[in-house]
Amino acid sequence: MQKPYSESCDQNKSPILFIIESIFSTCHEVLEIGSGTGQHAVYFAEKMPHLRWRCSDCEPYIVGINQWIDDSDVINVVAPVKLDVSESEWPVATVDAVFTANSIHIMHDQDVVNLMKGSGNLLNKGGHLVIYGPFNYGGSFTSASNESFEQWLKSRDPLSGIKDFELIVDLAGNNNLMLCEDYEMPENNRILHFKKY
Repeated sequence: MQKPYSESCDQNKSPILFIIESIFSTCHEVLEIGSGTGQHAVYFAEKMPHLRWRCSDCEPYIVGINQWIDDSDVINVVAPVKLDVSESEWPVATVDAVFTANSIHIMHDQDVVNLMKGSGNLLNKGGHLVIYGPFNYGGSFTSASNESFEQWLKSRDPLSGIKDFELIVDLAGNNNLMLCEDYEMPENNRILHFKKY
């Protein structure tokens, strides 16, 4: 099986690292939800060797994630676990931080509710939730490219789509997560950083 590859992961890994390095500087274990190809996990774990980086995704992605881990020299990436946010039982008890990139816009609305609830349950007080991807503000697209991206997403799955920033903040508040920062990122993306209180 050919190792999976995501061009967007290569393009956004450095800008994301620039932000999360300081956020995760005092963390020990990070759960990545929706690890996809595994490229982010290997790169971030190598750049932040103090972390134990735990990958997770739905079953079809596990083999590809393992390929990226096996082909790397990093020793602080934990073998991926099967995690579907739509399931009530998550295979992880507690972590210092939860990270997810380019996943929210693929999820259905209820999956996003589950993601925020599950993250709130996993994190201890002071724990971090970091979400990377595109968001709408006030119900409006931030760029023409995001609007085109939304059309493409819905052509694949009508229940997917770019989520509203305000919705994410409300869901976070319902799960004892406070917005600390909303970072502007390249290509009309954002990083939302929440902290458990």
